[in-house]
Amino acid sequence: MGKLRHFLRRKAKSETEGKPPRQRLRYIAILPSLITLMNGIAGFIAISYTSRAASFERPLNQRFGLTFFAMAGYMVFLAMVADMLDGRVARLSKSTTSFGGQLDSLSDAISFGVAPAFLMLKVMELKVRSISFSSLFFQGLVLKTIGFCAVVYVCGTIIRLARFNVENEEDESAHMTFSGLPSPAAAGIIVSLVVFQQDFLPKFLNRYETLYTWVDGAIYWILPIATIAAAVLMVTRVRYPHVVNVYFKGKKPFSSFIWASVAILFAAWNLQLAAVVGFCGYAIWGAIRAWIIHSKQKRLKEGSEASNPSVPT
Repeated sequence: MGKLRHFLRRKAKSETEGKPPRQRLRYIAILPSLITLMNGIAGFIAISYTSRAASFERPLNQRFGLTFFAMAGYMVFLAMVADMLDGRVARLSKSTTSFGGQLDSLSDAISFGVAPAFLMLKVMELKVRSISFSSLFFQGLVLKTIGFCAVVYVCGTIIRLARFNVENEEDESAHMTFSGLPSPAAAGIIVSLVVFQQDFLPKFLNRYETLYTWVDGAIYWILPIATIAAAVLMVTRVRYPHVVNVYFKGKKPFSSFIWASVAILFAAWNLQLAAVVGFCGYAIWGAIRAWIIHSKQKRLKEGSEASNPSVPT
């Protein structure tokens, strides 16, 4: 036994020789890390609000006059603000670290992965359970389908974030486009639809009951489809522009200033509707733009092959 232990110690020592020692984390950037933690905390609060809402038919928080589903959505929006600020503060203070990047991804997985999927799941479950089905089997099948959509979305977010960590560059000039739909934008699609339904539509209930019923029912059909579409777009290689770096940073044409002013005024007039148009439009526009570019490249390739046919030997 003594010889065996000696052999195992020598083998373990030989395997570790030549490998650099593990670095122990001693210093971190305090302010960016705190902002990143705000991101994760806001996501956790969104999950908490969603779980409380799922116990009642239309729960209201009397203090703010909002449903818990709507408050959960606004918490995800708050997480987006923190996600935008932490990286910016880290780069301005020249304190970008790998620890900050890993912390950011873990917080994003909560706020833009689990929280939106759980919100969509509970909103749909509440609706499905309020409908009388002719068969319990069919109701269970619908609930399982909705759960499947939520699971696919969470998986897509985690894969998207892991790929981003591997391919990310800390240079600010490299942050002009994203490969795949960014996870905050994907979460924004789901959350904006829920907030629009929970906080904006009820205002039209007394005046336009028919319109309210139609739009409210349409959102329930759109939510699972939008969740799957967002998950797929996150893991694709479709290029999406970094809105701040591309359209707001540096000197831009005067027309860009006009469009930015219109967007800000639109958001000030109605935040819920602007969020739906903004997030859904961003996702759809990126997919259409990628399809147009692919079609042009395909036509150019076919044209060059037709003008230069290969000579048979």
